[in-house]
Amino acid sequence: MIEEAKDIAKKSRSSFYYAFNLLPAEKRDAMNTVYAFCRKTDDIVDEGNESDELKYEKLHKWRIEIEKSIDGHSDYQLLNKLGKTISQFNIPLEPFFELVRGMEMDLQRKRYLTFEDLRLYCYRVASTVGLMCIEIFGYKHQSTKEFAVNLGIALQLTNILRDIKHDAKNGRIYLPQEELVRFRYSEEEIIKNKYNSNFASLMKFEADRAKSYFDKATECLNLDDKASMFAARAMQHIYYKILNKIIDADYDIYSRNIKVAKIEKVGIALGVWAKYNLVY
Repeated sequence: MIEEAKDIAKKSRSSFYYAFNLLPAEKRDAMNTVYAFCRKTDDIVDEGNESDELKYEKLHKWRIEIEKSIDGHSDYQLLNKLGKTISQFNIPLEPFFELVRGMEMDLQRKRYLTFEDLRLYCYRVASTVGLMCIEIFGYKHQSTKEFAVNLGIALQLTNILRDIKHDAKNGRIYLPQEELVRFRYSEEEIIKNKYNSNFASLMKFEADRAKSYFDKATECLNLDDKASMFAARAMQHIYYKILNKIIDADYDIYSRNIKVAKIEKVGIALGVWAKYNLVY
């Protein structure tokens, strides 16, 4: 089961994998388990050709299995491993169920009217993961929870900006409809991948908002907790680099492949680890 969770994290080639690979073995195993759970939960919605109704039913059953896993009685070994991790690190259960609610939102709605609507989605699918992880990392100050919440929103907003083209192909447009109207840029133009000055202005507005959440996250992290949060900080640096690449491309995510290379991710993770382990 340890190897299964590790393989899921490694095969995803996620920034997550490079960020927590330098953790001590016990915490790395726990993080692999949490990541594998998040990946499997996301796959219920994003993989396969089943109807949304069937996927919704699978999510409902998955939630029941999560509850059963707390006592080690799930039909899924991954979830039983997760139950042990939750107990070992005393992780609150609510973020796990909120993540499932976030996945349900992807089935229930393909558009978001306001940013507040989108912010709730970002909290459920990303901030919740941060709230799980900080319990594994360990922290002294309650403000670290706000760090996790704000960082999760920043990461998800960056994902949304990078993946506009891909999401539109799958029928999802996450940019708030109110803001599309404000910047005079239409859903039809998104679907047609039309890059123009209105789109660039809209994207600058969205990127500035994502940056503000990165800044809020940094402000909430107490100096005493920076060393234990080095994996989260590595994620922060990797995604901030993605956001800056979007900006450097003049927001043309339609014709540019925005990504951070594996070697860059490794370098960032090593750099952040060295900073906090050699200084503090």
